[in-house]
Amino acid sequence: MKLPSLLLLLLASITFAADAPIPAEVRAQMIASFEKTRTEATEALAKEPKSTELLTRRGDALLFLGDAKGAVADFEKEIALAPSHDAPHWRLGIAYLFAGEFAKSAKQFEKYHAYDDRDRENGVWQFLGNARVVGIEKARTTMLAYTRFDREPFPAIYDMLAGKKTGAEVLAEMEKKSLSENAAVMFFAHYYIGLNEDLLGHKEAAREHLAKAVALSMKSNARGGPGYMSQVARLHYEAAVGK
Repeated sequence: MKLPSLLLLLLASITFAADAPIPAEVRAQMIASFEKTRTEATEALAKEPKSTELLTRRGDALLFLGDAKGAVADFEKEIALAPSHDAPHWRLGIAYLFAGEFAKSAKQFEKYHAYDDRDRENGVWQFLGNARVVGIEKARTTMLAYTRFDREPFPAIYDMLAGKKTGAEVLAEMEKKSLSENAAVMFFAHYYIGLNEDLLGHKEAAREHLAKAVALSMKSNARGGPGYMSQVARLHYEAAVGK
């Protein structure tokens, strides 16, 4: 693959460790793919400026390229064109968080929770946004309530965010439940443990868990494998290591 000169300059400015969770050539291919999607969607939007599908596609690509504000703009325009897209738009909630609009991020996940109260990730992201606004202890008092069973490892992750478990205890629980070899489950476990460690100011532990999450996401073909949340985790990892 022949990479655009701008991309080559970007890659040249980044030093990848030998044990990086994504090999440099694989990352380069992903970035090139997102650049292509952004360009194609931009060209198509010039002809179809009210296409919500194109706005979603470009917004995703912009987010994965590190342009969270650009993603927010596209997602907000999409919702303006199709208001019914608002409540379930978890992508916008994630983009708000990366754009530093933490209160808006929390609010977006509260909307989604009202729309789908079984998705435990709403509560995780609502907490992550609120914690940046009001602090961890106060954010724990306003976590979303869940009464239904949901997938692993989220019950334990939610207890961790609530201060009832440590990251080590979450991993021990996954081991006890014979889930430690399940790449999709362990991707989410390490990812959210990493984000919690970052909130607590434990930067080195955060980087270690985020690196493990990204590496696992590259291996798994199950839910949470290479896909949307894999790219979101990559962005958090790269932010943690200063790339």
